[in-house]
Amino acid sequence: MNHLSFSAMTTCVLIATTSCGSSRPSEVAPQQDAAIFESFTYKGNDDFYAQNPLPDKSSFYNPILPGWYSDPTICTNGEGDYFFATSTFTYVPGVPLFHSRDLVNWKKVGHVLTRESQLKNFRHQHVSGGIFAPDVKYNPANKTYYMITTNVGAGNFFVKTQDPFGEWSDPIYLPEVQGIDPSFFFDNDGRAYIVNNDDAPDNKPEYPGHRTVRIVEFDTATDKCIGERKILINKGCRPEEKPIWCEGPHIYNVDGTYYLMTAEGGTAIGHSEVIYRGKSPMGPFEPWEGNPILTQRDLDHNRPNPVTCAGHADLVKTNEGDWWAVFLACRPIEGDFENLGRETFLLPVKWTEDGWPYITRQGETIPMISSRPGVTRADSVTFGNFDWADNFTAPSLDMEWHTLRGDASDLYSLSSPAEHLTLKCSDIPTTEKDVPSYVGRRVQHHKYECATHMIFEPADSSQHAGLVVMKDETHQYQLARQLGNDGHRIVLRKIDENGASELAGTAMTSDASGVDLKVVSKGKTYDFLFSTDRGDSWTTVMADVDARHTSTAAAGGFTGTTVGLYASKTK
Repeated sequence: MNHLSFSAMTTCVLIATTSCGSSRPSEVAPQQDAAIFESFTYKGNDDFYAQNPLPDKSSFYNPILPGWYSDPTICTNGEGDYFFATSTFTYVPGVPLFHSRDLVNWKKVGHVLTRESQLKNFRHQHVSGGIFAPDVKYNPANKTYYMITTNVGAGNFFVKTQDPFGEWSDPIYLPEVQGIDPSFFFDNDGRAYIVNNDDAPDNKPEYPGHRTVRIVEFDTATDKCIGERKILINKGCRPEEKPIWCEGPHIYNVDGTYYLMTAEGGTAIGHSEVIYRGKSPMGPFEPWEGNPILTQRDLDHNRPNPVTCAGHADLVKTNEGDWWAVFLACRPIEGDFENLGRETFLLPVKWTEDGWPYITRQGETIPMISSRPGVTRADSVTFGNFDWADNFTAPSLDMEWHTLRGDASDLYSLSSPAEHLTLKCSDIPTTEKDVPSYVGRRVQHHKYECATHMIFEPADSSQHAGLVVMKDETHQYQLARQLGNDGHRIVLRKIDENGASELAGTAMTSDASGVDLKVVSKGKTYDFLFSTDRGDSWTTVMADVDARHTSTAAAGGFTGTTVGLYASKTK
């Protein structure tokens, strides 16, 4: 993450002959059928962080990874290295991988799925299709890291590597492992297992959401499942209550006792995490009478700074012997809606006297400030308010950027011209389930400012390019330059189930090729602005635009909102 300050970035953009130390002409020439982006800035402005500074150097904010980093999974190699990964659905590259030596200071070190060969059948899937709930685990028996997951368009598969900072293998599919949310368990005796969520027995559910957790042994020498799959859990921890969606299972060996942990209740406000234990990874498993071990569903939804939907956890034991949990949760504004999606939280695990782990008990709120004593927080972290900027001077896209359903490398360039991002005006719009001419990044704050300097001269009224705030194919806002009957215009386009409509538009009084575009999120509303004098003055295209339109509350789905750059030719 390039944590260049927002003010410094603005200064760099305004300098005519330099760009933060590198030579750049004051304005490149426009290209036919393409939009050229000179810079992109993002600044988080959330009130909670501004009003609640961290009390000491061992403290950190939750979520430790804000924005739609959902379905977190964590592992350690036992030598002080920790890795975690999250879902990416149809965004590319897939499954971001983070590394830490202390659980507090995390750095994104790459992505697990980086090649087209690892992304089978992504085209024509919904934004919330693709990669569900990855699981990353280290097998000390062969010193190999595994990532297993579900591609909802192709099935369950895994990839592996002995260098998690490098490339991962091509997918190895597991047709015998049906269902979703697979995870590996590598036992102390060298044996391996895959546990996952699957259909009801005989595919005959007694009620909606009736699922099972199943297990099968896995041979690491042949990369194949062996033996029969077995049902470990039917329905959930209290079958008489008809629990729904026992998913995201993980197994842990704690001093010879086996713990099975699953989510329950779906991923909305009823979400929770429950625990079982037994004497063998093949069961039987008995639930804890104190379940759930994590939830926020029993709390007042009108409480200040609510954290909701908590669940889908994974546990890790540190070299010091303590246990920690990563899990997903949401932060709606005033209990209403959010554009952030499901985020990654980190909390310590506590244990009862009779040996049951838990994260929260009934009535306990998830704290937004926590600490790990003995750890010193670094200057650059993944949480809180931060500034991020990209001048596109690197030879490849920064790891914060992503495209949809494919790498889109045939639609963008970072070298023509140099030190700019050039996007071709594509016939495939951001509304189609295909690979559009688009690069975006996660929205990580309720309140933020995002701006870009664009050089673009549309050839006709079909071409438009600029900033896009996107939830999915039918929930977007586009702040674009477009050619109208009265000349060049800056328009705000709303994308919904009925297609595109123009909410507002302003004629450009300047004939300059370059224009600055900005979106200001105030949490529940957006302001959209543009400038033709390099940000000395701004013209509002439209203020107080409803942000609910790009939220999960309005659109559904499993991702959060992204903000990015696009270029299109409307059919």
